[in-house]
Amino acid sequence: MTVKFRNTLIGVGIAIFVVVSCFSCVTGSYNKMITLSEEVDAQWAQVENQYQRRSDLIPNLVATVKKYASHESEVYVQVSEARAKAGGVTKIDADTLNDPEKLAQYQKAQDSLGGALQRLLSITENYPELKADKNFLALQDELEGTENRISVERKRYNDAAKAYNISIRRFPASVIAKHNDFTSKAYFTAEEKAKSAPKVEF
Repeated sequence: MTVKFRNTLIGVGIAIFVVVSCFSCVTGSYNKMITLSEEVDAQWAQVENQYQRRSDLIPNLVATVKKYASHESEVYVQVSEARAKAGGVTKIDADTLNDPEKLAQYQKAQDSLGGALQRLLSITENYPELKADKNFLALQDELEGTENRISVERKRYNDAAKAYNISIRRFPASVIAKHNDFTSKAYFTAEEKAKSAPKVEF
């Protein structure tokens, strides 16, 4: 084997190594971004599930309160309207998670429903019989648990979105992200008054 031929083999080996390394880096970064994007979408589905669970509790809660406080019609109308509005934006597609404005609209509707629920629950203070009703107490516990789960799932969503957003901004992944339409995910940023779960205990 001549020196020239050996040097050629070494050069070819180095070139193959560089190509394989670059390919591995690109595919590894791409696959990581796909995985993190799917985790964000999956976590958002959990947020939506908890909002839907809250929405499903409302009719029974309203019906129970009405038994004891039938004349509080203004509050019932507020809850009904807020629920209908939130129901119109309960399911959002993946593109909405890339649009902070659309996500803010979703949040606003959910916050409005949360405020209406707080008003509904606040009237129970005037009705001792309602506060002692077993069905109401069970619904109250379920609602409180759901509000806590919403808070937890929103934080998990934000954590997943943060991990994804960081991954698509780091080099060399940022180059791959730019050429493959990976865009930043919006964060859940509730209003100050909506950051804590409504107090439903009396």
